[in-house]
Amino acid sequence: MQEGLIIRGLSAGLENKRIIDALHLEVPDGEVHALMGPNGHGKSTLANILMGHPGYAVEEGEVLFDGENLLDLEVWERARKGLFLAFQYPAEIPGVTVSKFLKRIADLRRNPPRNTSVFLSELKENLRMLDIEPAFVNRYLNDGFSGGEKKRMEILQLLTIQPRFAIFDETDSGLDIDALKVVAAGINHMRGPGFSALVITHYRRLLDLVKPDKVHILEKGHIVACGGFELVELLERDGYDGIRRIVANPANPEVREAVYEH
Repeated sequence: MQEGLIIRGLSAGLENKRIIDALHLEVPDGEVHALMGPNGHGKSTLANILMGHPGYAVEEGEVLFDGENLLDLEVWERARKGLFLAFQYPAEIPGVTVSKFLKRIADLRRNPPRNTSVFLSELKENLRMLDIEPAFVNRYLNDGFSGGEKKRMEILQLLTIQPRFAIFDETDSGLDIDALKVVAAGINHMRGPGFSALVITHYRRLLDLVKPDKVHILEKGHIVACGGFELVELLERDGYDGIRRIVANPANPEVREAVYEH
């Protein structure tokens, strides 16, 4: 059994509109992959489908995670299996403190802390690593948080849950450099066997800090090109029109060196 995420021939949409079209994508265990592409071509849709958003209908295909078809599982079952989604716009939950929320999700993870003392020790270390003041945990979850604080909160959740697979949906959107470094530090801290991730982004700046093992370009609902970090550099230099020209010309040496049609 191959560990990690395997998407085969996935077609799905919203309100009778196909958004994801015969998509193939693999993220092996222990790897961090980047997903880039123009606005409106299915990146966030894919993230929602992977987590089981009820508003999207899957027409065909399969999504295997550690050999099990995610499409057969409810949202909560996917979360308990080890999937984590960092939202572009995290929800505010007044009345629930950060500390109580983190304690609850820690108790529900695959390897829960043995007792409260162990949990508090973990929390203290995570706060230190993310440069978050201890008083932060007494606030209501995301209530009145700045954009940077919300993103730090999501990385704190990541470190608390210790998921098997994380999806970061434009987590770097609108962040200043300090918050961006915190996000990158959290992802890099998790890297290694037993963890893999899909980083959805428009920009290079996060990928400079979180060097992806592979980069995928999503356009019109399917992967049109894959490659290493060289693909990010080509995209920054030439834009998506440049990528289209390169992929359309298989004789171009840049295709063999950095990009191949998926």
